[in-house]
Amino acid sequence: MNLLSSTFVFSFFTFLSRILGYIRDILIAIFLGASILADAFFVAFRLPNTFRRLFAEGTFNSAFIPSYVGERIKDKKRGKKFADDVLNILFLILLFIVLIIEIFTPFLVYLIAPGFFDNSVKFNLAVEFTRITFPFLLFVSLSSFFSGILNSNNKFAAAAAAPIVLNIILIASLIISYFYNLNYAKQLSYGVTISGIIQLALLIFFTKKYYKPTIKFKINFTNKIKIFFKKLVPSILSSGVTQINILVGTIIASFEASAVSYLYYADRIYQLNLAIAGIAVGTVSLPALSKAFKEKNKIKILNLQSRSFELSLLLSLPASAGLILGSEQIVNALFGYGSFSQEDVNMTASALKYFGYGVPAFAFIKVLSNFFFARNDTKTPFYISTFIVLLNVIVSVSLFSKIGFIIIPIATSLSTWIGVLLYFVILNTKKFLVIEGYLIKNISVIIFNTLAMSGVLIFLFQYFDNNLSYAFKYKSIFLITIISFAASIYLILCKLSGLLKTKNFKTN
Repeated sequence: MNLLSSTFVFSFFTFLSRILGYIRDILIAIFLGASILADAFFVAFRLPNTFRRLFAEGTFNSAFIPSYVGERIKDKKRGKKFADDVLNILFLILLFIVLIIEIFTPFLVYLIAPGFFDNSVKFNLAVEFTRITFPFLLFVSLSSFFSGILNSNNKFAAAAAAPIVLNIILIASLIISYFYNLNYAKQLSYGVTISGIIQLALLIFFTKKYYKPTIKFKINFTNKIKIFFKKLVPSILSSGVTQINILVGTIIASFEASAVSYLYYADRIYQLNLAIAGIAVGTVSLPALSKAFKEKNKIKILNLQSRSFELSLLLSLPASAGLILGSEQIVNALFGYGSFSQEDVNMTASALKYFGYGVPAFAFIKVLSNFFFARNDTKTPFYISTFIVLLNVIVSVSLFSKIGFIIIPIATSLSTWIGVLLYFVILNTKKFLVIEGYLIKNISVIIFNTLAMSGVLIFLFQYFDNNLSYAFKYKSIFLITIISFAASIYLILCKLSGLLKTKNFKTN
């Protein structure tokens, strides 16, 4: 396996999914803007979508892959039995959770959006939409199980492509609602659950070559299963700290009108960069790292750790620079249409800018936590992530009344950077991370190339300022052209400076 090529495959399908997601969100912005219906839908979608990201983007795999790979290396039948036991227990637990939430939905909505309670119309809409969307949790979590099976076999395309279904279904829901004059938010809610069913069916189909499940609807808590679930619970918090911070931000933002929508739109933009720079690298490197630890191959372990960190920085640093420098232009071009006003653009752009400062940290968290997960250590990332979330909550709550919702992206980025620092200190103390000479040199080159790309972006944003304004009809075309040109400059510089040599990222 090659870390670079596998990351490219994963990133390609993720990128395609996010582009469709942008089209979806542009349509939502046009038809719903930052209205009461938009806020209600985003809250209803936030919880199942957070679980989707938690499970599908590394959290489940962080606990499952090392355990599954370990069992499969010993014996294929043991690996199959372990997977069957996990699947059956997971299904029963998720089914129970969904049923409980469907009954107590008002209490859940109050917990995740307490600011809605004073507005009965918004609160009731959020309750209705949450009941429709929440079964998505069951289907998407089971999908993550089958994605873990595929990733364990170094097959990343199908798992990365599965979220495309969600965006296609939601786009179709909006178009159908437009032509038949239906409630946009309600049809979107139905689309969420339908897409979950289709995703699960597709992943079962692609996994059948490597694993055919045996459904028993029986709880079989063997010692291996007990150990797995003990690792799974802390890994949910540790691997999904960014998503948990976003959920915390939604709860706090619900006390300010339209703030939930502003954060949602900003989140949608920077999540593309995180998906490529952090989630893709982390997802691809974990199976190889886990196998290297089972084989006790120290040279391979050190090489994988160094290269995954380098690749994460190579992808996240220019993304961060682009979001900081072009936050207003990006939001303008993507969402500045229809019901989405100039003020909505300005507020969303402010949130995006501060999220941009944290993009490298968000990516590093995904990669650095793998250095512990591959060692079957989920406690250390759990403790660090708990600290990050608590720090984020303290800063956000204490300053929200003075600064407003903008404190949420500031606190999220700041707390995550402090978490990254803690990771480095602990890794260095335990001697888990050896900084080789080539890595220091390559980091310097990445910083230089990012500065060169930033200069190009600043010039182009200023030169085409009128073509990127809110009133200009074809601003998105200019934005795509500018970003593509700047990204090409960066990649060419990286190629010329030897950073993108395929042989450097081989895992064997």
